[in-house]
Amino acid sequence: MIAIRDLVKKYSNLTAVDGLNLDIYESEVFGLLGSNGAGKTTTIHMLATLLKPTSGTAIVNGYDIVTQSAKVRSSVGIVFQAPSSDDMLTGYENLKLHSWLYNVPRQIRAKRIAEVLDLVGLTQRKDDQVKKYSGGMRRRLEIARGLIHKPKVIFLDEPTLGLDPSSRESMWEYIKRLVKEEKITIILTTHYMEEADLLCDRIGIIDKGKIIVLDTPSRLKEMIGGDVIKVRLSHEKQPNIELLKKFSFVHKVEQSNEDGLIHLSVEDANRNLPIILKYIDTEWVEYTSPTLNDVFLKSTGRNIKEEPEGGFMEKFARYDQK
Repeated sequence: MIAIRDLVKKYSNLTAVDGLNLDIYESEVFGLLGSNGAGKTTTIHMLATLLKPTSGTAIVNGYDIVTQSAKVRSSVGIVFQAPSSDDMLTGYENLKLHSWLYNVPRQIRAKRIAEVLDLVGLTQRKDDQVKKYSGGMRRRLEIARGLIHKPKVIFLDEPTLGLDPSSRESMWEYIKRLVKEEKITIILTTHYMEEADLLCDRIGIIDKGKIIVLDTPSRLKEMIGGDVIKVRLSHEKQPNIELLKKFSFVHKVEQSNEDGLIHLSVEDANRNLPIILKYIDTEWVEYTSPTLNDVFLKSTGRNIKEEPEGGFMEKFARYDQK
């Protein structure tokens, strides 16, 4: 559905996207993860033809983003980080206006508006002004608006940013329903690792404008090396590290100089931890399963921040385009 080839975007001396190559498949939910300024939003804006690439190109639904931008726009929907619906109009009026802009045929316009309102659970509130909507309802209306013209691809740029945990979980359910009922390809950017893990078929971690890791969430977590067990040994006992290394389910044993703990990478810690404890005397023990945040930390050397990319990059882009 999307083929990205050598895509580059530069702002003066700053390279926001650096030779990006990526394929995204039909009906896939693809997660694009990265810290502030990594190039996520810039990439989406180029794919949606809102920014022209410095070099390279991409094919979206069979159309070139540089030479066939109008065809690309008719094939995609986009939900921005910041809400852009008109507060003074009702939800229905916002959708009707958008259907005009996207040339939805008059004979199916009302039916299509009803379909997307039902999909995002806003049928009962369609005649209320948007200013009376909660944050979660506004995000759902934005998604409905992006779907009104039946796009082949929809870009969700931080779809649950600023929502409370309950509203975020509800939005996840709407997104899963969207994939099932609309048969659509979704490109999702997010800072929430749980969100990416739950929704995405594959994830690409982008850093300094390049994809540095790409795979399914489960395989990305497997690259960490299994569950992590941390133990503090009893003072009177010396750690028998060589013995621990002989267990087939123990992948790695390290003794930390910083916290004095022994860190073990273990296959299925829930089952194998009791076996380990038979051979070592401990004062304290804990174990955790690897998360996408662990993958991000290992890949980039830092934690992802749960805040929007925006800011400096967007201001820089506006200045550069002048």
